[in-house]
Amino acid sequence: MALPPTFRHPLGDQCYLFSGEDGCVSVRSVESFKDEANDLIARVKRGEASRDRQRAFAASANEAAIDKQGRVTLSPELRTFAGIEPNSAVVVLGDLDHIEIWEPAAYAAHHDLGTDELTGSAS
Repeated sequence: MALPPTFRHPLGDQCYLFSGEDGCVSVRSVESFKDEANDLIARVKRGEASRDRQRAFAASANEAAIDKQGRVTLSPELRTFAGIEPNSAVVVLGDLDHIEIWEPAAYAAHHDLGTDELTGSAS
């Protein structure tokens, strides 16, 4: 899948793809991924996160090359995790400090929840 041009520059030629929060695929630069991994390791050592979470995070992580056309390959495991069918449409968005890749219906549900929370209409 191709990443939008505006998202490519911060990533360079390599990035990490991994199971993200809420069922998306997260994309981070190599440096940002290492920071997140080190933070998770520290949280596990303090008892704030489980070793199971650390294992799942590590097992889902794939270092990926970004080709000259901005394409990366989603592993079958990450596609399954996010509910993304091969050759199907996806939603790619910047989420402040990382990129997320979503199955469109899953993103729409989370977007609606977030919009409700922003507008104060969440229950």
